[in-house]
Amino acid sequence: MNSNACRMLLVPFLLILFNQSSAKPVTFNVIELGAKPDGKTDSTESFLSAWTGACASVKPALIYVPRGRFLIQRVYLSGKCRNTNILFRIDGVLVAPADFRVAGNANNWLDFHGVDGVTISGGILDGRGTGLWDCKDQAEKDCPVGASTLSFTNSKNIVVSSLTTLNSQLFHIVINRCQNVKMKGIKILAPGNSPNTDGIHVQFSSNVTILNSKISTGDDCISISAGTTNMWIEKVVCGPGHGISIGSLGRDLNEAGVQNVTVKTVTFSGTTNGVRIKTWGRPSSGFVSNILFQHITMINVRNPLIIDQNYCPYNKDCPGQFSGVKISNVTYQDIHGTSATKVAVKFDCSKMNPCNGIQLDEVNLTYKDQPATAYCINAAGTASGMVVPTSCL
Repeated sequence: MNSNACRMLLVPFLLILFNQSSAKPVTFNVIELGAKPDGKTDSTESFLSAWTGACASVKPALIYVPRGRFLIQRVYLSGKCRNTNILFRIDGVLVAPADFRVAGNANNWLDFHGVDGVTISGGILDGRGTGLWDCKDQAEKDCPVGASTLSFTNSKNIVVSSLTTLNSQLFHIVINRCQNVKMKGIKILAPGNSPNTDGIHVQFSSNVTILNSKISTGDDCISISAGTTNMWIEKVVCGPGHGISIGSLGRDLNEAGVQNVTVKTVTFSGTTNGVRIKTWGRPSSGFVSNILFQHITMINVRNPLIIDQNYCPYNKDCPGQFSGVKISNVTYQDIHGTSATKVAVKFDCSKMNPCNGIQLDEVNLTYKDQPATAYCINAAGTASGMVVPTSCL
């Protein structure tokens, strides 16, 4: 086929792509569907109607939430849509019910299942978690476990950008069994003493990216659980909170591993931990492999670099056992700043499966203007460049 014939075939194809990409979206304005921006009137049905219309559309769809406060009960938004291009544009605030039991007994408040090609842009999600925290703090018997604010399960091609989540009852954002998820410009805010308010929790998912975000919580800023692969975290500020954790892993005997995770250009300020790998002290088939922690700043962090393979809360089901999770090929590169405790590096690895392939490269951590110390057990690896505290590998 000559070049002119190729061009003649290519032009219609490009026109089709242009027409598809520039198609005007069908818009579903929740106020036009009956929602009230007063923060008191139940607007759940209006949101469900908008989702039903967008899901059924053969054209790209825009679900628009104008300014104002919209009270939303627990919603379940499922897939099998005709549409793989749905944008939630939120200019207002979605507010959880004042009664924490409404969502607290349902696991998730805004719950997406089996969706493809959903984008959430802007807005504020207010989980109103303080009532549940008080219930737990007072050790009342009928407190529900609580609900995560935003959850995606069995979904793919998800984008969440410029979103703020406040005071979630439990985890703020959960990514479970998903592929190709990008989160950028996220703000997560909860008090440092709020229980189990992890910022972003990822499990059994691949190709998850978190960029340019600020996370302040009462638990892990980002928690990375079993079955997570090919994850990228960059330009995140964490604090208060428990840091960025891989784990806890090894709770189950047969468990998927975590591999190919990059955490770079992150600042931890006043957190309990910096970068942590945590596994239960009992048998498991799990593993952690090919992890890079790079360009990290620690500001008054209690445990800047920590591997804990003897996790055993309440000394239940694990005393006297050894972690079966195999940890290998973990690199700490260009880590600097201050520790709130004298031991800035603690690698407490499994006697049964010692850590191997640990690399320290250009690490400088101080405690009260003096070099900090390091503690290693059952850990092997190498050190290069300036490493302070002196490597114990």
